[in-house]
Amino acid sequence: MPKYERRPDVIATLTPEQYRVTQQSGTERPGTGEYLSNKEPGIYVDVVSGEPLFASASKYESGCGWPSFVKPIEPDNVVELRDTTHGMIRTEVRSRHGDSHLGHVFPDGPMDRGGLRYCINSASLRFVHRDDMEAEGYGDYIDQVEQPG
Repeated sequence: MPKYERRPDVIATLTPEQYRVTQQSGTERPGTGEYLSNKEPGIYVDVVSGEPLFASASKYESGCGWPSFVKPIEPDNVVELRDTTHGMIRTEVRSRHGDSHLGHVFPDGPMDRGGLRYCINSASLRFVHRDDMEAEGYGDYIDQVEQPG
């Protein structure tokens, strides 16, 4: 089992936007994220720790302006916290090992897929294509990247 952790050496290499989002709980502008329109098979991992977070099979077009997923690939890697900033009550989503701010989860996702919408900032993620998953140590998740037939 790989060890995922918050890595200061990786944090030092983040772009200003990645740093603002992951370390300062920022939000990228809607419609601007690198992975919003990504339809390739693979997984999304925490840009800081590399821990697996979401699979392409759980991604869907929600129209909210950020990549949306119906569930985490590894529920234990996602922490949910009450967020009362900006005059709203929301549920923040953070990575467990990297402690990166990822986005928020809302109860307005597709009902036939569990009813949740994980609204996630692209700046918090790194995409690992299915073809590279084995070489990068994510081979155990290959069966979760495609929509069930």
